[in-house]
Amino acid sequence: MIKALTIRRSCIITFLLVFVMTISGCGWWKDLWSRNQMAKGTPESLYQAGVTAYQDGRNKRAVEYFVRVKEENPLHPLALQAELGIGDAHFSEEEYAEAELAYTDFVSLHPTNENVPYAMYQLGMCHYKQMTGIDRDQMETVKAAREFERLMARYPSSKFAFLAEQKLRECRKNLAEQEFYIGEFYFKQGKFPSALKRFQTIAKNYPNLGLDYKVKAYIDESQKRMANEKEKKARDEKKAAADAMKKAPSKKIESGAARPPQGQ
Repeated sequence: MIKALTIRRSCIITFLLVFVMTISGCGWWKDLWSRNQMAKGTPESLYQAGVTAYQDGRNKRAVEYFVRVKEENPLHPLALQAELGIGDAHFSEEEYAEAELAYTDFVSLHPTNENVPYAMYQLGMCHYKQMTGIDRDQMETVKAAREFERLMARYPSSKFAFLAEQKLRECRKNLAEQEFYIGEFYFKQGKFPSALKRFQTIAKNYPNLGLDYKVKAYIDESQKRMANEKEKKARDEKKAAADAMKKAPSKKIESGAARPPQGQ
């Protein structure tokens, strides 16, 4: 009887374990497997565990694995891939400052590596992902454009240079549209010299981005209104001078009448 109860209890426990595994998914099982693999400590097992974690969206865990590969096996070929993996995992987690640091270190420490163009492109993307609207500060846009330009200059034939060129155009358009936004604001305020300066900057530095026609229209209109204001100011000054001349004789007569007769 006791033996039968023991067998029955074992069956129930087994069933419950299977049931819990079914309803909770296999994420915890992967973590357990990954920990076992991580405990082995070989570069291959650690790197593969990091890749698996990254593919599953467990980016923070992936960073842990890649860091171990880098720190425990710095001379192993996979250490280089792990360095990029650290950057990619942080990037996917939207931890752009950490990702930027990882990619910067890779470019600095391995300047001749074949993956440098990719790391440089990702550097630009770290800033690109933080770009704001045209009514906000554009420092991230400027930094992104700078990184993309650097990649294009250094590796013009790279496939990442082609991607960088596309992103650079978007950055430049963002910067141009902010200049236009400010210029239009000055124009509406009647500050035509300030507005003209902004529109001329766009025409000079950001051509062929879809703003050429309306920028030219605003430049022409700003110059026209500035000329009108200059003419009006000249007329007003001339009129003021004429009025002053008309009043001058009457003042002389008045001063003469008030002068006492000579000889008295």
